[in-house]
Amino acid sequence: MRMRAPAQRSAGAWLTAAALASLVAPVVASAAVLKATLITPEDDPRMERSRLERAYLGHPGGPLSDGLQVALEEAKFELEAAGTEVALSTAPAASIAAARAAAVAAEKAGAAMLLTDLPADWTLAVADAVKLPVLNLGDASDRLRQQDCRARLFHLMPSERMRSDALAQTLVSRKWSKLLLLVGGSPQDALRAATAQASIKRYGLQVVATKPFKLSADPRERDLANPLLLTAGNSYDAVWVVDSDGEFARTLPYRTVLPRPVVGDGGLVALAWHAQFERYGAPQVSRRFAKAAKRPMTAHDWSAWMAGKTLTAIAIAAPKGPNAAWAQALAKSALDGSKGTGLSFRAWDGQLRQPMLLTDGQGVIAQAPAEGVLHARNVLDTLGADAPEKLCPNAR
Repeated sequence: MRMRAPAQRSAGAWLTAAALASLVAPVVASAAVLKATLITPEDDPRMERSRLERAYLGHPGGPLSDGLQVALEEAKFELEAAGTEVALSTAPAASIAAARAAAVAAEKAGAAMLLTDLPADWTLAVADAVKLPVLNLGDASDRLRQQDCRARLFHLMPSERMRSDALAQTLVSRKWSKLLLLVGGSPQDALRAATAQASIKRYGLQVVATKPFKLSADPRERDLANPLLLTAGNSYDAVWVVDSDGEFARTLPYRTVLPRPVVGDGGLVALAWHAQFERYGAPQVSRRFAKAAKRPMTAHDWSAWMAGKTLTAIAIAAPKGPNAAWAQALAKSALDGSKGTGLSFRAWDGQLRQPMLLTDGQGVIAQAPAEGVLHARNVLDTLGADAPEKLCPNAR
């Protein structure tokens, strides 16, 4: 048998490699790209150093781009196997007009989807300026899911109603039925207090008294933030505090007249995520995030991480047709959020239905929906506005 010279074998091997490269190259070159743009405030007061150091429960712990990048890095091989990729860019905006202009520019540049970490009014301006699906990562306002909803606006962050329903279910399960409600003086606190009262009514709880509090440097107003004075004179099973700023609520536990639990924005808080959640693969998610971002994973980070997983699912699905096809694909997506059940977007308000975690900041105390809570179709729809309430005039 005639043997081929080493030089001939090397040349043959080179030709084989070249032939393979010629086959692979067109596949790589033709990989589909899903372009997405994240629009954030240019000077975000939530990212102010002292606020981040205080680590208020329910508040961001850092930029949401961290969670997005972790999710996209995790999906790298899955995207490569599908012959697609996600190209994410960021666009800081200094005003509502700048946010609107950034959205229009992204659409013209070929973006298939926008992501926002903006105030409610800014988010609406972005959604109305383009024909693209918009993923809301950071704003929990119920108005975005109700009277001001949009057909192409989807929400990864749980709504205020979902948070208050989760707390109300937990209180019912523990038979803590009589509540003292403490409410801050900001317009946002007034709206959130109304939401809390809707959940309290929904689950048959009772408010024995509602009292305002106020943090002030004026010595004449010192009593308005005194926990002993605010919690005296009533009998209650728990104190529900509504404090969007977070400073008063964090000081309230263990300072009430009666030895009672505090819930709401201090004490026991309902969140989308906590870094100490220890089920369904959650510890691995939190560890990967902490390794990449050098900080614990918050609920806002989880919403951003879920947005990255959503982009991955849509890129792999590769819907064909106009922008409406992307929104339709989003509405049909089934997502894994490491919470023990499949997650999906509600048809009537674009909200991602999901379990909620009840935490005191040290660990996860309970989950909602609470055991024993029932629903005709999906028990997750006991958290937040349900379809029969018809609060969204632009339902899909």
